[in-house]
Amino acid sequence: MNNSVDLAFEIIRDCFRQGGKLLLCGNGGSAADCDHIAAELVNGMTKRIGGLPAFSLCSQAAVITAIANDMGADEIFAQQVRAYGKEDDVLLAISTSGKSANVLKALEAAREKRMPTVFLTGSPNLSTQENQEEHQRFYHELCRRLEEEFYS
Repeated sequence: MNNSVDLAFEIIRDCFRQGGKLLLCGNGGSAADCDHIAAELVNGMTKRIGGLPAFSLCSQAAVITAIANDMGADEIFAQQVRAYGKEDDVLLAISTSGKSANVLKALEAAREKRMPTVFLTGSPNLSTQENQEEHQRFYHELCRRLEEEFYS
């Protein structure tokens, strides 16, 4: 896990240094994780100063339902990446199965915008719960490092 956290940290650190923002997407428990990550970075995990620009694409019910109604559920994150994303931003996408169509389409949309991406997916050797616990350890360490980098 450390090598993965190191790489994700470098990608997102560089994004923030260049004035970019972090966009996050996932379904179900992963959507809740996206909201959690955004809260940790915007409000801070242990320090209540500054704040890093992180946005969960899972939180806007009106936007999500409009896109799902007009374009289809597979487009709910991709359309937001197209609308909000720019080249200096990063998309962090979470799919425990690695097969969520709307998450995969968001990654595609990010690549079309030349945005770096970080993709958290699960191991087939672990249960869904165990994968989600690993994801939480991963993103807590990532957020801790980012906070330390920008607010120490």
